[in-house]
Amino acid sequence: MTESTISLADTDSLLSLFGAYDQHLRKIRERLQVEITHRDGEIRVAGPQPAVAQATDILEELKTLVERRGKLDESDVARVLDRVTGQQEVPTEGPIEVLSPGRQVRPRTKGQDRYVRAIRTHDLVFAVGPSGTGKTYLAVALAVEALKNRRIRKIVLVRPAVEAGERLGFLPGDLQAKINPYLRPLLDALHEMIDYEQVKRNMEQDLIEVIPLAYMRGRTLNEAFIILDEAQNTTVSQMKMFLTRMGTGSKIVVAGDTTQIDLPPHTRSGLVDATSRLKEIEGFAQVQLSKADIVRHRLVQDIVRAYEEGPRKRRT
Repeated sequence: MTESTISLADTDSLLSLFGAYDQHLRKIRERLQVEITHRDGEIRVAGPQPAVAQATDILEELKTLVERRGKLDESDVARVLDRVTGQQEVPTEGPIEVLSPGRQVRPRTKGQDRYVRAIRTHDLVFAVGPSGTGKTYLAVALAVEALKNRRIRKIVLVRPAVEAGERLGFLPGDLQAKINPYLRPLLDALHEMIDYEQVKRNMEQDLIEVIPLAYMRGRTLNEAFIILDEAQNTTVSQMKMFLTRMGTGSKIVVAGDTTQIDLPPHTRSGLVDATSRLKEIEGFAQVQLSKADIVRHRLVQDIVRAYEEGPRKRRT
């Protein structure tokens, strides 16, 4: 057992360094299996020598960040942890150019880095992984970048209108009003990349299209960046129909989470089917994202893990 200490000149920075409810410390403890305590203006780290050395380096670097910026983000902690422990590579893909002034989008995890690289180098990419891993967000950003640089003529964002425990027919309004809630996540991502008025103009000029999957039938899309979101809720025939809309100079990204299939019982998911059928096709890439790639609120990773593990048994 080895122990090291880190002095804190400013105890007011403790909260930022430790995080709300000690969330930053908890990440370090869990990753390195060390004990971290605070007393009399000093942080004490105890445990096996290699782990203590790494934890000390991590805390020293985070302390410097707090002193310089006054706060820490979860991404700061994850980045320093990954680099010092060598358990995850730093993303190497450059920033994605979007149209919103001052806005910069870039991959934040190793999995997202692979995903962005795959889209930039392949014409057909499948991304499978849990909520919050940036499957749709990064694809939309890359589509905006391609439109900005005139590598494509239009963006087509597609979603199946499948009911997740709700009945479409009972929603108020006409058909467009009923469909809009299904397309809202795609529009939300788009509005983060392009200002509202420009999105509106681009949609009026048919440079951007946000449509339900059923509206794709019978079309051929040339020089388009086409994104299918929530692809786990397509049937096998729907997926085949969608993929065969691809025209000359086009790129397709298919994103989905196979743990959240809302299809009727005994209906095979088109996403599950296609990932096994297409794996030998040249120009196709599949990227598997995981809990480690979740970049939403810190609780999302814990929520995903809790559902994967199932309900805990009550103690008697």
